[in-house]
Amino acid sequence: MPATDSIPSPVLVVGATGSLGSKVVDELLARGKNVRALVRPTSDAGRLESRGVRIARGDMLDVDSLVAAMNGADAVVTTAAGYTRGGKNADDIDTIGNANLAEAAHRTGIRRFVLTSILTGDQTPDVPHFWHKKLAEDKLEQLGVPFVALRPGAFLDQIATGAGNPIDKGRMIWIGKTSVPLTFVRMSDLAAYLAAAVDADAQDGERIDIGWDRPVSMREVADLMGARAGREIKVWAVPSAVARGAGAVAGRFLPLVKDMAAMFHWFETGRYVADPSRQEQLFGPAPTAEEALSRFTDELRHNTAPVTGPPPER
Repeated sequence: MPATDSIPSPVLVVGATGSLGSKVVDELLARGKNVRALVRPTSDAGRLESRGVRIARGDMLDVDSLVAAMNGADAVVTTAAGYTRGGKNADDIDTIGNANLAEAAHRTGIRRFVLTSILTGDQTPDVPHFWHKKLAEDKLEQLGVPFVALRPGAFLDQIATGAGNPIDKGRMIWIGKTSVPLTFVRMSDLAAYLAAAVDADAQDGERIDIGWDRPVSMREVADLMGARAGREIKVWAVPSAVARGAGAVAGRFLPLVKDMAAMFHWFETGRYVADPSRQEQLFGPAPTAEEALSRFTDELRHNTAPVTGPPPER
């Protein structure tokens, strides 16, 4: 669809039916953007259509459908990830699918491609879903696509609620040492940065760490949330050696388990830490850990679930 004086060229969102992608759509619409969403043929796009989002039916494993979806678009924001969605095509989506997105962006001359990458992905060949994001960055660079990669830390929304609402239950579950600091993000904050990155004054090919003002340990997360909620929150820790052993056994049949065990082992090194300096230059001050955890705790206390619908298509 060509741009007119009244209808600007759209931003295509890939992964728009996921929790993170749907928040990106909301942020783009709030900024007055014309939004188009890539949606698989079998997915329900009713909520998106009700908000005035144009739907392009396609599949990341079908490069021609991606070219059709990107034709006439100004920019692309992708939050899609096979790892979080699971299924037999998970690795193909994260490898072939991301390569296809890059190829389609190259063919259609997209002005800016915003990739949801992963913090320290370029340092972790032993964590497949991290490394796949590094390969996606490389493919975009190889094809000369003007891209910006945001590299967020761990999604607090998922981790803290993996065993239910920690305010109600008084506990969270973690794998590894609870005392090692690492970088977390809130999905709502990340969605705002992804939407802003469409027009941010960033250089082509930039990789930008996304996080809070400082890394925090899981023990500190629980303590800060507990202080805000007025109750103790315990952390039940599974030793990382146990998780790696289970991952090695299950990995033959469930690669996702082995991948997850490798991720938590990486967290335990203490190297999963963001440098938010460029984030702050482009998007403003990074949230403090106290402020982010206070907001999150208040949402949980008021029964406003921080994660709704399908898993985030990260």
